[in-house]
Amino acid sequence: MAAYKLGVEVASAHDLMPKDGQGSASACVELTFDGQRFRTAIKDKDLNPVWNERFYFNVSDPSNLPELALEAYVYNINRSIDGSRSFLGKVRIAGTSFVPFPDAVVMHYPLEKRGMFSRVKGELGLKVYITNDPSIKASNPLPAMDPVSNNPPPTPAEQIAADITGTNLSTTHEHRAEVKTLHTIAKEVQHQHHGHGHLPASFADQPSKYAVDQMKPEPQQPKIVRMYSAASQQPMDYALKETSPFLGGGQVVGGRVIRAEKHASTYDLVERMQYLFVRVVKARDLPDMDVTGSLDPYVEVRVGNYRGITRHFEKQKNPEWNAVFAFSRDRMQATILEVVVKDKDLLKDDFVGLVRFDLNDVPMRVPPDSPLAPEWYRLVHKTGDKSRGELMLAVWIGTQADEAFPDAWHSDAATLEDPSAVTHMKSKVYHAPRLWYLRVNIIEAQDIAITDKTRYPDVFVRAQVGHQHGRTKPVQARNFNPFWNEDLMFVAAEPFEDHLILSLEDRVAPNKDEVLGRVIIPLTMIDRRADDRIVHGKWFNLEKPVLIDVDQLKKEKFSTRLHLRLCLDGGYHVLDESTNYSSDLRPTAKQLWKPSIGLLELGILGAQGIVPMKTRDGKGSSDTYCVAKYGSKWVRTRTIVNNPGPKFNEQYTWEVYDPATVLTVGVFDNGQLGEKGGEKTSSSKDAKIGKVRIRLSTLETGRVYTHSYPLLVLHPSGVKKMGELHLAIRFSSTSLVNMMYLYSRPLLPKMHYVRPIPVLQVDMLRHQAVQIVSARLSRMEPPLRKEVVEYMSDVDSHLWSMRRSKANFFRLMSVFSGLFAVSKWFNGVCSWRNPITTVLVHILFIMLVCFPELILPTVFLYMFLIGVWNYRYRPRYPPHMNTKISHAEAVHPDELDEEFDTFPTSRSPDVIRMRYDRLRSVAGRIQTVWLVQESTSVLLKANMGAAESSSKLAGSIHEFTVKDARGSDVELSRYKGKVVLIVNAASRCGLTNSNYTELGQLYGKYKETGATEPGSNEQIVEFACTRFKAEYPILGKVDVNGGNAAPLYKFLKSERGGLFGERIKWNFTKFLVDKEGHVVNQIIME
Repeated sequence: MAAYKLGVEVASAHDLMPKDGQGSASACVELTFDGQRFRTAIKDKDLNPVWNERFYFNVSDPSNLPELALEAYVYNINRSIDGSRSFLGKVRIAGTSFVPFPDAVVMHYPLEKRGMFSRVKGELGLKVYITNDPSIKASNPLPAMDPVSNNPPPTPAEQIAADITGTNLSTTHEHRAEVKTLHTIAKEVQHQHHGHGHLPASFADQPSKYAVDQMKPEPQQPKIVRMYSAASQQPMDYALKETSPFLGGGQVVGGRVIRAEKHASTYDLVERMQYLFVRVVKARDLPDMDVTGSLDPYVEVRVGNYRGITRHFEKQKNPEWNAVFAFSRDRMQATILEVVVKDKDLLKDDFVGLVRFDLNDVPMRVPPDSPLAPEWYRLVHKTGDKSRGELMLAVWIGTQADEAFPDAWHSDAATLEDPSAVTHMKSKVYHAPRLWYLRVNIIEAQDIAITDKTRYPDVFVRAQVGHQHGRTKPVQARNFNPFWNEDLMFVAAEPFEDHLILSLEDRVAPNKDEVLGRVIIPLTMIDRRADDRIVHGKWFNLEKPVLIDVDQLKKEKFSTRLHLRLCLDGGYHVLDESTNYSSDLRPTAKQLWKPSIGLLELGILGAQGIVPMKTRDGKGSSDTYCVAKYGSKWVRTRTIVNNPGPKFNEQYTWEVYDPATVLTVGVFDNGQLGEKGGEKTSSSKDAKIGKVRIRLSTLETGRVYTHSYPLLVLHPSGVKKMGELHLAIRFSSTSLVNMMYLYSRPLLPKMHYVRPIPVLQVDMLRHQAVQIVSARLSRMEPPLRKEVVEYMSDVDSHLWSMRRSKANFFRLMSVFSGLFAVSKWFNGVCSWRNPITTVLVHILFIMLVCFPELILPTVFLYMFLIGVWNYRYRPRYPPHMNTKISHAEAVHPDELDEEFDTFPTSRSPDVIRMRYDRLRSVAGRIQTVWLVQESTSVLLKANMGAAESSSKLAGSIHEFTVKDARGSDVELSRYKGKVVLIVNAASRCGLTNSNYTELGQLYGKYKETGATEPGSNEQIVEFACTRFKAEYPILGKVDVNGGNAAPLYKFLKSERGGLFGERIKWNFTKFLVDKEGHVVNQIIME
């Protein structure tokens, strides 16, 4: 069925309100319908504009059309000043007024007011109709408008001050605003004819119903989601895009699901896909084919060009296969299914018999129906005659929700030459082992026996659990009873297959150790604890590694003993992934687990634009599959062979125990399928394409999030987009009270705070945990390979890089930006920068002093109002990687090379020396900042009194003597009887060009002005005199603020103190001095 669309023709407007101050207006029309927005072109200087532009909106749900409305806003665009827009009027057309295309005519609607005090007039001509012509496509979405500057034009007072002081107002406002361009859509070229569609159910004469899943409109253009400030916005290609797919439960629009009339299945977060399933169970009474009377049977299932083959049995007339084949109905063009039994032969396989099915007669099965019972079918010859033997089959049409789907052979594997590669393509669910921390407290040893009695033994204990090693510090045992009392930590996984091996060793020489005894302790014999209770120690007898003389062994009445405290700590959470992206924070001991607070559902819909990762048959290819991890449950989708836009449509669920966790989804290229149709290569590693992380605390409960996530990967050459991953996510909370209670609890289990583990040791244990998990998952079938587990767990997140250091530094600065803003605001209050604000703060302070019982209510009221104000700016979409915030967009190539360098390094000594010097330079700058802060505080205390007293004793500027740019003394008394303008200038500032030029013009007119300018004195003279031909006096470099400010500037600021404060805010601040030497005005550059 064709999709309905709403067509809108914007014809013209008549008698609009003039808005540009010249008796005219530059009008455009903005159309809004069901979350879609379009805009016409701008008609300059025309009160009766004519557009004749046509737009088409997608109608997501025709049954909901009467509740919708079309809104048309008419704006005046002022492009000559700042690109702002002003309201001219609006038209609102209810959905009940929409008519079919044959009945539509151009209607002139009077423009309505937006508010009570709006002034509008005129009419807008529109033609609105409903159509279902399949040849009509939806219009392009409206591009995002650039933010329009709200800076007002200069006031007359500002213009007069600019004329007096020689300031360029355009330069003054340079830092305030910029003129932006308003994007418009030009007139579209349409077909000369239109489809004569019909009204939907609510408008047709004969009522009929339309289900949502029956309507397939053209997909809307994805919405670009911006979640960061303008300073951190990244390219559109790297941004998150919201989508509105048709899932099993209906269409997702704005996070809500528009339900279909049909009953929704449990797979309601993926698109429903139909498959033809063929289950080949077994055969019986097959005929003899060879001369010897033997038969090597196998089954071939054929549907059109797709062919699936079972394994063959040697000399077996009653074989059992129990194999399932799944063929996608979207790719099938045949109507006949053939199941052929053949005999495996060296030269050519012999035909035994076949069974044919008409696909139109195949039954439909939808879970929770029971599996379809297989049936015996008689084999027939190609001519249709009956043959000997029968084949048990079951054929049905189902969806990906069928229980046979994960283990079935899919038609995607038809192009592979190696049948064994099919095992690496199936979708599976993996459960990582439960991990424990093994704490080994080595207390002491007794009765050490060494061969050399002339020296004291230098002994230590070496411990080993699987591939993990640890050792105590060497102790010189003067009494042959060494004491350590050291803790060694290891990671153990259930079921406990490894043993704890402890050996007591003596260092007899450098790099030479002698084993004095060894003990092997099974991990199953070690006690477990879930709290910090005391574990009692035990003595273990050590066995000598080699027994030479049995009689000598019988004479020995004692042996070396080792005192140990052993326990498996279940009160900790064993970190096996990056701390910032943990998916599970529960302790190991199950008795400490809390009930789940919700359910996380993930629908992996598909991917688009996947970059080819290998070469097959001379062409780029990619065999894509996805891996999702949350908690101890790992899931893997099936592999889609040689498809840059694979469609998975697989759904998985997890129980949620803490909202402060992260879901990780990775995309990989299956390296087990090889480059030549299934033949493995020498490396056969699964290549990394990209991954997506979603923090559950950023999701609204009950809402369905459907977004297309860009797969951004940092390569040695920079950031690269590897494709896009389309996901559907829903987090459902079973108890809101329990979920809110978790936010009041610590993030990690109690043992992490009662008996914390050092950070360095936690990193080492995390590395060991990742190795254990990867080893266990690689033993499953199909294996989840080591490189996949390490990539999903961020095994290299602890490595240092300059890029990450910069990103973390600026993140830290953003955290404290609020404190800096409060400090700046308070400083402005103290300096009377805004007199009204300062007076209000004083009134509030006096009120709180007089009525202290209002302090807490005032604080809570302020917090409440701030929360209400910021509520509309809350993030509505899950955050995604930002290339600007992570400093991945503008990183230096050498910093990238350093980040991808191995550990230990593989670069040349010269490169390492250069990077070391760069690191020293960065550390030196940080050190300089601290030294400057300390020295400044000392100098301020020492010189504050003298500087302030000298400036306050002066009566006018004529009492000061200053230095000029050449170091000569200049007595300001020479300017008695003259008006002087003193300016603090700058050579590298946005105000430099205009101010220097206009100061020269002002000096040429009045022949008297002075200036001071930062920089060395020689550079000041060269810059001002050479570039700007300055003839006015140039004074030397001085400080204008702080404790080291020049006495002249202290006097100038004290003369104009009070409401303006005693601090120069910006460069080119001007002090106008009268003939008596007193400051009469201060012009502050904004």
